[in-house]
Amino acid sequence: MDERSQSHPDTRPDTRPESRDERLAQAAALRAAGDGRAAEAVYRRMIAADERDAEPHHLLAGMLAATGALRGAEAEYRRTLELAPSAASTARVLATLLLSQGRYAEGFALYEARHAAPHLAKPPLPYPEWTGQDLAGKRLLIWPEQGFGDQIQFARFAPILQRAGVDVTLLCAAPLTRLFAGCLGVRVLSAEGEVEFPAPDHWVMTCSLAARMGVEPATIPGAPYLHALDPPPGPAAEGPAGARIGVMTAGNPTNLNDANRSLPPEVAARLADLPGAVDLGPARTGARDFADTAAILAGLDLVITVDTAVAHLAGAMGKPVWILIPDTGADWRWLRRRTDSPWYPTARLYRQGAADSWAAVVERVVADAAGLGPDGPGARSR
Repeated sequence: MDERSQSHPDTRPDTRPESRDERLAQAAALRAAGDGRAAEAVYRRMIAADERDAEPHHLLAGMLAATGALRGAEAEYRRTLELAPSAASTARVLATLLLSQGRYAEGFALYEARHAAPHLAKPPLPYPEWTGQDLAGKRLLIWPEQGFGDQIQFARFAPILQRAGVDVTLLCAAPLTRLFAGCLGVRVLSAEGEVEFPAPDHWVMTCSLAARMGVEPATIPGAPYLHALDPPPGPAAEGPAGARIGVMTAGNPTNLNDANRSLPPEVAARLADLPGAVDLGPARTGARDFADTAAILAGLDLVITVDTAVAHLAGAMGKPVWILIPDTGADWRWLRRRTDSPWYPTARLYRQGAADSWAAVVERVVADAAGLGPDGPGARSR
């Protein structure tokens, strides 16, 4: 056979242009491998090739936000919404970006986009939704949403509306019903099962209350607004300077950010070993609901917790609480670069930096707990 007619594999490099999906997959792989800079470069090349493709703008914005480049992230999110005005997921993440900076007016307005997600959809109620108008002499139904902590955070607005002449009915998760009914001075009903409530003139979602009331960081109604209904169940061991310390090292595992906010077991053990530490997990305390947990917290001098419902409960009770905030997925409500919280004046925030392990953060907490003085563990800024 003539050698010139033989078939040989083509070893030349493949110079075909990558498809859009291939470039997106490449960037996703680079991000998963921890090479954010290379992934960012892919997104920027995609934008340069087709500036009107909304998805690379959105994905680039998320990367910039994660690295603290907030101005660039905001610009990319806004460009995404210009190109795709109905992109509810973009509106929602832009909302949390603004809320985390204390820009509540626009942030809360954009936060309404959360209801596009099926699990956060508004109920099909046959009554007008409250949009902020005067409700004096009217009946208002507050509809529950999201987690226990969210419901605790926004429950503060129910008694304020009641004192302004509004007949308030608050629906909430069943484990919160007894506590809210005993503290808030409004009609409280469990949202579990078939729910009957007085026909309202208007209704509103729980996490929309701050927006409807025009709240800014400087005007947030402070705590305490919850308290224990029962006496503490018994004396707890005492730690440094006689302090009794409650510890919560993990949140609900179904939370999307739980892998980042809950502590690894070996790190959690450092807090559990603090003198006077009390494990606040319901499996250990036997608490049936949040009223039982509130009674336990009432007998403590300090609560140390990851970002979970116990943090909100302690803050809402005016209890000194040290809250561990993850670097990845930090919730908007804790703002940025602050060690205090306008939502809970007795809170002290321990933030995990980008280069910090949870072990390093917990060592700071342990050192501070060991140094508690006679004035107690109040929320002094660090």
